[in-house]
Amino acid sequence: MAPYLNPGGDAPPSLRIYLNMDNLADPPAGADWPRAEDPDCFARLALDGFEGIQWTGADAPPSHCRLPWCGLDRVNAPAEADAIVARHADCGDQCLTLHAGWGIESDAEVDALVHAILEAGERHRLPVFIETHRATLTQDMWRTVELTKRIPEVRFNGDFSHYYCGQEMVYGGLGRKLDFMAPIFDRVGFMHGRVAAPGWMQAPIVTDEARPAEATGEIDYWADFRRIWRRAIRGFLTHAGPGDVLVFAPELLSGRHYYARLFADAAGIVREETDRYAQARLYAGWIRCLFEGERAALASHPSATGENPEEGQLK
Repeated sequence: MAPYLNPGGDAPPSLRIYLNMDNLADPPAGADWPRAEDPDCFARLALDGFEGIQWTGADAPPSHCRLPWCGLDRVNAPAEADAIVARHADCGDQCLTLHAGWGIESDAEVDALVHAILEAGERHRLPVFIETHRATLTQDMWRTVELTKRIPEVRFNGDFSHYYCGQEMVYGGLGRKLDFMAPIFDRVGFMHGRVAAPGWMQAPIVTDEARPAEATGEIDYWADFRRIWRRAIRGFLTHAGPGDVLVFAPELLSGRHYYARLFADAAGIVREETDRYAQARLYAGWIRCLFEGERAALASHPSATGENPEEGQLK
C-alpha cells in the first residue's frame, strides 16, 4: 500500500489540520483574513489552530512561512508523473495531492496513469494522494471502487463534495452508497474539507446542531457530511500505523470558481454568503471532535462502521 504521511515516531495515528491556501484567495472586501504576502500570515494561521498549509503556488512557500506544507498538482499522462512528483519533493512538500486524468480515459489508461503516479511517489519518497474530483479519473464512485480492485495500493485525497453533489448521493439512499464506498474510505490519507448540498458544491455550516438556515430543502447536508467524514476517519484509523497522520485541509473557494455562492445584500451589494475563513475554522473544530469520537468508538467497538450516533459536540 502507498504510504500515509508519517513524520516519524511511534505515536498513535493522528490528525493534523492544514489550510489549503486557495481558501484565502479572492477575499471579499473588508474580510479580516491573513494574506500570504504578509509577514505575519502564517503566524496568524498557527494561532488560529492550523498546523500546516497546503501551498498552491508553483514553488515553495515564502521564507517567512514557518509552518510545514504539502502540495497539490495535476498529472494528465504517465510520462508527466515523475517530473511533477520530483519537483514537489525538491520543494520540501511533506506530501502531494493530485488531480489525475480527465475522466474520459479507458481502464487501461487509468491504470497506466495511477501506476506511474505511485511509482513516482515511491521513487521520490513522497506520499501521493489521488483526489476524488470531478473531471478526473476518480470522478464517480463506481469507477473509483473498481480502481481499488485493480490497484489496491492506491491512496486518496477524499474531497467528498464532488460525489455528494456531482452524483447526488442522497438520491437512492445515502447509507447504501457509504457502504459501497468502503474501499475508498479505507484508502483515505488526506481530506479536503468542503461541505456540499445535493444541488450546489459549497454549502455553509453552523456551530450548533440547528439546521443551517440556508438548507431550505429537505436534506440536512451537514448531518450527512458528518457521517461521510466519520467513515473516512474510521477507514484511516483502521489501517494506519504508528506515526501515520491524516491531514484535513479546508478548501473553500471563491465565487470566481463558482463555488462560493453570491447574493445581493440589503444595499444591493453582491457578497459571498459566508466568511470562508471563519467556515474553515469551524471545519477544524468539528473534524477534531469527529476524529476523537471515532478513535474512542473504534477502541470500544472495533467492528463498528463509523455510523455511531454519539458523534460528540463541538468544543
